[in-house]
Amino acid sequence: MTPPADLPETLAALRERIDAVDERLLELLSERARLASRVAAVKLAEGNGGSFYRPEREAQVLRGILARNPGPLPDEEVGRLFREIMSACLALEQPLTVAYLGPVGTWTEAAASKHFGHSVAMRSAASIAEVFREVEGGGCAFGVVPVENSIEGVVTHTLDNFADSPLVICGEVELRIHHCLLGRVAALGDARRLYGHPQALAQCRRWVDGHLAGIERLPVPSNAEGARRAAGEEGAVAIASEAAAAHYDLRVLAARIEDEPDNTTRFLVIGRQASGSSGDDKTSLIFATPNRPGALRDILDCLAGAGISLSRIESRPSRRAMWEYLFYVDLDGHASDPHVAAALAEIESRATLVKRLGSYPRAVL
Repeated sequence: MTPPADLPETLAALRERIDAVDERLLELLSERARLASRVAAVKLAEGNGGSFYRPEREAQVLRGILARNPGPLPDEEVGRLFREIMSACLALEQPLTVAYLGPVGTWTEAAASKHFGHSVAMRSAASIAEVFREVEGGGCAFGVVPVENSIEGVVTHTLDNFADSPLVICGEVELRIHHCLLGRVAALGDARRLYGHPQALAQCRRWVDGHLAGIERLPVPSNAEGARRAAGEEGAVAIASEAAAAHYDLRVLAARIEDEPDNTTRFLVIGRQASGSSGDDKTSLIFATPNRPGALRDILDCLAGAGISLSRIESRPSRRAMWEYLFYVDLDGHASDPHVAAALAEIESRATLVKRLGSYPRAVL
C-alpha cells in the first residue's frame, strides 16, 4: 500500500518493497532460464543443435528492450544487464568458448565480454591470426578481433586474415576506449620507458608528449602485454585499461589520457555460421576489379543505383600479384534483402573476385 503523498515512507518500508521486487525478479529470471532450457530441447528435437546462439535474435531482443526502456536506468546499463541475463540463459542451452586477442586485460577481451556477457568461456590468443585459427579449427565457437579505430583507422592484420579464411562475420561491437597510464613508479618523473600497442601510443601522442617528453616508447603486441612488462620492470609504465591495472596489480597513474574523448574501436565477431536478418544489418565483402579505368566506379555504381549506403571501403595488397589490390567494403543491409541481393549479384558480374564476408546485426550499443 502506497502511503499518502504527505507521509514519506520510512527506510524500513522502502527496504521491504525492494526485497519484494527482488523476489519477483528472481522468479522471473528463473522462469526465463526454464524457457531457455525448453528452447534448447526444441532445437535438439528439430535437429538444430549447432545453432543455439543466434546473433540476429539477440540483437532484436536488445533493440526491443531498449525501445521500451522507461528509465531511470540509462539504455547502456539496461543493455548491459539484459546482455548478462541472455548470456546466463544461453549457457544453460549451450556453453560457448570465445577466442579473443589477448592476453588478459586487452580491450578485445572487454569487447568480447560486452557482446557475449560473462557466462561464456574466454580463451586468450596471442595474435589475430591465432584467433582465426582457434575458430577455424573448432576449438572456439566464435572469435573477437579489432578491425578499426575512430582515430587511427583500420587494423590491417584483421582484414588480411579474411582474404583466405572460411569464417564469416557474425556481429560487431563498438567500444569506447579510455586509456590509462599504469605503473608502479612513485611519480611520472621516475618513468624511464613506456610500453603500448602502436595504436594506443598514437591515440595518446599529445598527452605523452606533454607529460612524458623524451621517454623511450616501446611498441608491444597488445596493451595488456605492455602492462605485464611494466609490472615486472623497474621504471616501466604502460598505456592500458583499468582492467589491466587490476589484473597486473598496477597503479593508475593517470586516467583518460587519450587525445580524443570520442575514441572508439570497432570489433568483429567471427564464426562458422552465417547470421540471419535482424532488421538493421550490415554486409561486408571483398572484391577485386579488372585493371582498367573506371572499374572501381562501375562496382560502386551498383550500390549507388540500388540506394545502398557504403559505410567503409579499404584497399589492401592482394598478395597474388604486384600492384594488385583487394577492396574491403561495409554496406548497409543484409544480403537477403532483395535490393542488396540484386546489387551483390550485379557486383559479382562485374568484379574479377567477390568474397562475401557475412551479413550481421549492426552494433546495438
